[in-house]
Amino acid sequence: MKRWMAGALASIAACGLAMPAARADDTRPIRMMVGAAPGGGTDVMARIVSDKLAAILKQPVVVDNRPGASNTIAADITAKAQPDGNTLLMGVSTSQAIAPHLLKLQFNPLKDLAPVALVAQVPNVLVVNNQVAARDAAALVAQIQAHPDKYRYSSSGVGSTQHLAAAAFAHRIHGRMLHVPYKSSASALVDLMGGQVDMSFETMPSVINHIKAGKLRALAVTSSTRSALLPDVPTLAEAGVPEIQANTWYGVYATAGTPPATLQRISAAMTRVMKDPDTIRRLGEVGAVPGTLDAAQFDAFSRSEYARYGKLIAELGVKLD
Repeated sequence: MKRWMAGALASIAACGLAMPAARADDTRPIRMMVGAAPGGGTDVMARIVSDKLAAILKQPVVVDNRPGASNTIAADITAKAQPDGNTLLMGVSTSQAIAPHLLKLQFNPLKDLAPVALVAQVPNVLVVNNQVAARDAAALVAQIQAHPDKYRYSSSGVGSTQHLAAAAFAHRIHGRMLHVPYKSSASALVDLMGGQVDMSFETMPSVINHIKAGKLRALAVTSSTRSALLPDVPTLAEAGVPEIQANTWYGVYATAGTPPATLQRISAAMTRVMKDPDTIRRLGEVGAVPGTLDAAQFDAFSRSEYARYGKLIAELGVKLD
């Protein structure tokens, strides 16, 4: 009997060791990693979807802000997390497609993260503070060309969409500007409104309220058509400035190696979130176009964007400041 009990206990122990440390259907909170400070565009997207995702999965979803290093700190944590579906990333084009070509990262965005769902795409907005005399993009271009290195633009870090959009802008207009990188969009906007920097190509969710409050002046949007939230603000092409392709996108990723059934469960939940009328309404309020790609389509999109930005960075000769 004792030998039978010992064998049984050994078998149970072996089974326990073979089981994963956590289950995707347990009640532990899911961490939604965000590489931006509260108030930034990535944070806004995470908070729009997190409560609805929690209700569908019947698990709390806690937004965990880890700003810095061009949004890659949060991505790095997710890439190295237990692959059980309890750590997700609200990824952004900065961390997933741009920064990997500029920074020495400890993770590979194409191998160490599993795309789940595209959440939204938003235009970047060329904004200036109220001390800048230029009232339109053409006037700003003339000032930049006449005064090389006088104008300072902010970004949420080296390799961010704001950085690359401004670098592409400077390249297209044959002008020179000074890049001032910050740890997050929120801190960059404080200095932009305060006059420490002159301009930025910020994401729509980060600046729309400041524009409406009159704290910043929008001169152009980077999208090919005008934004419904800023119908009087022209596109760069309409403003007579060479167009740049610099929209920002956001999407949910899981840790690579997460069991397929768990990924499917989260992906199905995200599909429901993205079809929810309230989600669509809230995304529209910040100027975002809701995503409609499933996991496979989002994977293909992520890889395409990674390649596109790599080519653009090489063309522009963008390097670490």
